[in-house]
Amino acid sequence: MEQIQAEMLKAQVLIEALPYIQKFNNKKVVVKYGGSAMLDPELQLNVIRDVALLKLVGMKPIIVHGGGKEISKWVAMLGKEPQFVEGLRVTDAETMEVAEMVLNKVNKNLVQMLEQIGVKAAGICGKDGATLHVTKKTVNGQDIGFVGNIDKVNTNLLDTLIEQGFVPVIAPIGLDDAYQSYNINADDAACAIATAIGAEKLAFLTDIEGVCLDPKDKSTLITELSLEKADKLIADGFIGGGMLPKLKNCIDAVKEGVTSVHILDGRMLHSLLLEFFTDKGIGTAIYK
Repeated sequence: MEQIQAEMLKAQVLIEALPYIQKFNNKKVVVKYGGSAMLDPELQLNVIRDVALLKLVGMKPIIVHGGGKEISKWVAMLGKEPQFVEGLRVTDAETMEVAEMVLNKVNKNLVQMLEQIGVKAAGICGKDGATLHVTKKTVNGQDIGFVGNIDKVNTNLLDTLIEQGFVPVIAPIGLDDAYQSYNINADDAACAIATAIGAEKLAFLTDIEGVCLDPKDKSTLITELSLEKADKLIADGFIGGGMLPKLKNCIDAVKEGVTSVHILDGRMLHSLLLEFFTDKGIGTAIYK
């Protein structure tokens, strides 16, 4: 009897997911993958499985990944101290080389995992097909090295890959007019790409539960935010630290046409599926 009840529960879960599968069929969704979910092998496999499922039920997922903690590890191994200004990595020429090396390694590992599951994947960076064009980014006039600000997204290569049934996996490296390589904040890259391709959803996998009125109290999680409420939270000083630029990115993406943006706890197993395919969801969703 218990076995039958367990199977019936599985069926109920599938029934609950059905309207969402129908709604998002053939729609593009961007997953920004970073944080602790990239470091834990079990979490990493489950995230890739979730993305594979999105693809197999008819969505068109695109992964934009970071690799900051891995880059910091390799920079430290070279005897350099990782430096950040307002959350952006100070990137000299040597650090730029390390970033490209590490991001390429992460990129191909994610492609390999998707292919093992049976999903066609193609790993690229913003240099390929001139996908991400950048200008030099400064912080309050301070030079922070080879850090790029995206001013143009060329979707030709992405469109071709998606049309051919591939899941694009994108490393945040771009080129300027002089074809110099630049490191790009992965959140910025995900927002720019989601906007350019007209994504239905943009999901950030992070190391927090979502947007909370009190970051120290999980019970203050805000499950849904309109643009007006999100702007007011920022204006009233409720949002600070690393969440501030992330929420601003989310607001900009929705204003530029992305239907909804989701901030999810990537440390939770199957957070993507819970947010996309259940009535309640588990993170913070920002809507127009």
